[in-house]
Amino acid sequence: MVTARKTRFRRSLRLAAVALCSVFGLASDAAAHPMGNFSINHYSAIRIDQDFLELHYLIDMAEIPTFQEMQQNGTGARPDDPQVRAYLAAKAETLRRNLSLVLNGKPLALQITSTSILFAPGAAQLPTMKIGVVLRASLHDEQLAGINNLRYIDRNYPEHAGWKEIIASSVEMKILSSDVPREDRSAQLTNYPTDLLSSPPQQLEALVAFRAAPFTPETTHAESRQQQRDLKPTTPEPAMRLTPNRQATPRSGFTELMAAKQLSIGIIILAGIIAAGLGALHALEPGHGKTIVATYLVGSRGTAGQAMLLGLIVTASHTIGVYLLGAITLWAQRYIVPEQVYPILGLLSGLTITALGLYLFLQRYVGVAIGLSHSHAGFEHSHGLLGGISSLTSESGAHDHGAEIKALTERADRLEKRVPLRELLALGITGGIIPCPAALVVLLSAVALHRVGFGLFLILSFSLGLAAVLMSMGLLMVLGRNFMSRFRNEGPLFTRWLPMASAGVMSILGIGIAVKALWTAGIVQIHWPG
Repeated sequence: MVTARKTRFRRSLRLAAVALCSVFGLASDAAAHPMGNFSINHYSAIRIDQDFLELHYLIDMAEIPTFQEMQQNGTGARPDDPQVRAYLAAKAETLRRNLSLVLNGKPLALQITSTSILFAPGAAQLPTMKIGVVLRASLHDEQLAGINNLRYIDRNYPEHAGWKEIIASSVEMKILSSDVPREDRSAQLTNYPTDLLSSPPQQLEALVAFRAAPFTPETTHAESRQQQRDLKPTTPEPAMRLTPNRQATPRSGFTELMAAKQLSIGIIILAGIIAAGLGALHALEPGHGKTIVATYLVGSRGTAGQAMLLGLIVTASHTIGVYLLGAITLWAQRYIVPEQVYPILGLLSGLTITALGLYLFLQRYVGVAIGLSHSHAGFEHSHGLLGGISSLTSESGAHDHGAEIKALTERADRLEKRVPLRELLALGITGGIIPCPAALVVLLSAVALHRVGFGLFLILSFSLGLAAVLMSMGLLMVLGRNFMSRFRNEGPLFTRWLPMASAGVMSILGIGIAVKALWTAGIVQIHWPG
């Protein structure tokens, strides 16, 4: 009994140590797969021989598409499982049908010579999967000309993001021209270059021209023939040897919480606290709503209650976005590609935020103090402060000028603080609708491990931490503005220019979110100098 308690205590400490390192920045919240949790990565190596064309084709699936494949086909993550072998045979045939090799205008018949599959551990106990297929097409003398044109097209998963690489080489033929390189950059999708992770190759087609004559390198005739005998296979090559990615799998503190072997009350509570801390850190990262919340509250002169409400709306929207994307991943994967939802949500969010920022800017620009007109000694006078505020009139020469200005100012503040609920809802929803990929991985891992309740609890705790930071930022903005207003003396800096600047910053942030969404979708291309 005592030994069991000690074991549970040690496990709790190990879990706390791993996750607390993440809370204090010692672990990254990056995706486990180098190309991202959603990616499906392609590799095609074309080798031209005198007697045949050989294609080494490789698909590397990250955690989420691997989860979808396993769920859809009812398979596990063991290569020796008969269900996995049957799945591999059917999958290889599906991949083959979507590959096209056309020589001199005539399609070549590709035949599968070998298949292989590898599962490697990913984030939150979810596996990743690699599938290797070797295909061959025979070449006959009547198919060849003096100069031959070969066209290759890969139609598998064109809509998915990822690394897409093609190479073409030959020992016995002389390649005259090619729009793809001879050597790869990813070592058969095992070592993704870090400098290309943000802008990976996107090659799904290749054009190669070659001469149908033996190519003799600049060596002696005997050496050339020996090289050809050594390189030219007499039998089909064996299955591709698949290896895991060389890069160390980055660990996310949030997703690692799902790795607990046993769930006691203490471990669940500890995991909830850690998840809340990670949610707070997530809110402090760039582009997660806090800047928009702050600028809106300054631009609209909102209240403390509105600051808290806006933070809650952003958090609820963020959490609902995770659940909706999880539902799409689980049940609508044939109709909607999950990663394509991100650019759409980002574009809608950016445009809405931009529109609200412009609205606040114009509201401040046309609704500022337009001056005080006076008429003393029995004449009518008015004080027009903010657009939409009716003037106060007096027919008496003796009046309390300071009290009148104070009354007008207080009335203006009351009207300005009536921020429409629809604006709060629009900004809160669009500011938080883009879900966190790590939260989605936790949700899918919970489904795969049959820990749905624990996964939902972690996401809820994560969201509470997120809400705490967003509400705190909003309250700080409101309190800071109220404090500074004591020294403003109704000057234009606080009544006009600061709110206009905040609204302008909000519009710029919205434009940035929209442009980023278009760039992610590939609609806008951004080329950085150097």
